[in-house]
Amino acid sequence: MKKQIKVVAAIIENEQQEILCALRSPEMSLPNRWEFPGGKVEANEDIYSALEREIREELDCKIETFKEVFNDNTHEYETIFIHLISIKCRVVEGTPTPSEHSKLIWLKRENLESLKWAPADIPAVEQLIHEK
Repeated sequence: MKKQIKVVAAIIENEQQEILCALRSPEMSLPNRWEFPGGKVEANEDIYSALEREIREELDCKIETFKEVFNDNTHEYETIFIHLISIKCRVVEGTPTPSEHSKLIWLKRENLESLKWAPADIPAVEQLIHEK
């Protein structure tokens, strides 16, 4: 049976209504695919504190989460299931700086489709594009 991993992703929006997109580095699984930054939820951790911790570790900034799940889906990869929970948030301290990713960019919703996304992130991308 395939292992299921619970992962949280940050949908970070700035004052210009742009969304932060992160490019997976060549060393990561799914290299050179775009994703929303985040990571695994550890044991005894709720999804919001997990996301705040992951963004602190990955992007060296502090976020505030909106206490609701934006998108929740499970994607089956070849060897694992990824249960991806996307949560909207905003930066409250610092500037996102990539430590694990190759690149970070801010994009308007209508331009999100121009990137090659990791499959698990696509449902959240589509929801963002069609959101009013």
